[in-house]
Amino acid sequence: MTIVVGLVAALVGVILGGAGMLMYNKKVVSSQAEAILEEAKAKGEVIREKRILQAKEKFQELKTKHDSEVQSRNSKLVEAENRVKQKEGSLNKKFEDVKREREAALRETDEARKKQEKLDGQIEVFNKKLEEVERDRQKQVEQLEKVAGMKADEAKAQLVEALKAEAQTAAMAAINETVEEAKLQADKQAKKIVIQTIQRVATEHTIENAVSIFNIESDEIKGRIIGREGRNIRALEAATGIEIIVDDTPEAIILSGFDPVKRETARLALHQLVTDGRIHPARIEEVVAKTKKRLEEEIIEIGKRTAIDLGIHGLHPELTRMVGRMKYRSSYGQNLLQHSREVANMCSIMAAELGLDPKKAKRAGLLHDIGKVPDEEPELPHAILGMKLAEKYGEKPDICNAIGAHHDEIEMTTMISPIIQVCDAISGARPGARREIVESYIKRINELEALALAYPGVTKTYAIQAGRELRVIVESEKVTDAQSDQLAMDISMKIQDEMTYPGQVRVTVIREKRAVAYAK
Repeated sequence: MTIVVGLVAALVGVILGGAGMLMYNKKVVSSQAEAILEEAKAKGEVIREKRILQAKEKFQELKTKHDSEVQSRNSKLVEAENRVKQKEGSLNKKFEDVKREREAALRETDEARKKQEKLDGQIEVFNKKLEEVERDRQKQVEQLEKVAGMKADEAKAQLVEALKAEAQTAAMAAINETVEEAKLQADKQAKKIVIQTIQRVATEHTIENAVSIFNIESDEIKGRIIGREGRNIRALEAATGIEIIVDDTPEAIILSGFDPVKRETARLALHQLVTDGRIHPARIEEVVAKTKKRLEEEIIEIGKRTAIDLGIHGLHPELTRMVGRMKYRSSYGQNLLQHSREVANMCSIMAAELGLDPKKAKRAGLLHDIGKVPDEEPELPHAILGMKLAEKYGEKPDICNAIGAHHDEIEMTTMISPIIQVCDAISGARPGARREIVESYIKRINELEALALAYPGVTKTYAIQAGRELRVIVESEKVTDAQSDQLAMDISMKIQDEMTYPGQVRVTVIREKRAVAYAK
């Protein structure tokens, strides 16, 4: 019994102890939960304040962006409104102008109608008077025909023929008298004749085209020059300013452009790139820049060598560079540097023959076309531009005048000026100096022969010396010696008025009589 009571007491104690421990743990857990809850509330408050601050910042950013967009739209609206107002004002002004023009046109139409009515009345009166005058004239003609015993048309024809023959005889006499007078002035006339009739010279000329051909060893190189998606060829065209044509032409690439210096730069750059093997945009720009620099140095060297070869000293460096640039410039297919050298040599010889300074003439001859190779292209004739450049770089006034006057754009003030003009014409006009399209050349020759063949008495015509001379054969029975002189002059004047040709055309009329007999 005692044991049972003890066990029950122990069991009750355990139960009471567990209940107490449970109550204690409950209090501890409750206090911890409250602490965690407080901590959570504090963190939540911090997060809430942070989110509120971020929301405020985002709102401020959106507001600023919205304000800027609104301001931009307002400014665009103001600009559009201003443009509309300007257009409206312009249209109103145009409307007023059209209205005034219409009113003026109506007034002019009314005035023109009144003038036309007045003019019609005057014409009617004039026609009546003209009819009266014609009746009086007819009566007088009938009376004169009765007195003279011939018709009026017959008298008119006889008078015209008599006056024509008299005028031709007088003209030929005047021409012969002028030539005889010129022969008497031996010294002065001889100088002009030497200048105008100097024999043509022959020299080699480089014919420049608008394209250059770059030869390659194989067509595989074309793909490397083009590059991926064409980037290499685009970079090369942008750097040189030349159009590069890669087509089916075997082992060749065409460089197309009107500037010979740029074409030469592209050709040399391509040669170096192909030889080196490294072809990409950066390398292309580097090689083109170096090629331009090297070519510029070569141009200066060409100018110096040309001046030394011709014995010309003291040229300004810029003029020397322009002389070098002439190598890469052509005029009507004639290389400009070769043409200028030729003109310089002829001017020197001619000036020496005329007792003038050959050094000045040679200097002016070399520089006469520098206006064709400026760095910029102003709106001036090349002779005037060349004269201004020569003045700028310290050339003497007589040389500047010769440069500016070689196309008669200013007055000649020295004897060197006509020498430059004539030598320039001789160099450009002689056969083979300048390129001429075959079709136009043949057409000009045919027109020249047909023009002379249309005259009465002409049996055959021959254009020789590349169209510089025309020989006309006439029938001796129909054309006299005096008429041959007149015919030569008439043909030359008609050629001068109706045709375009380089230099001058010599017209030679050939008349001969052949007596034939047979011994039987």
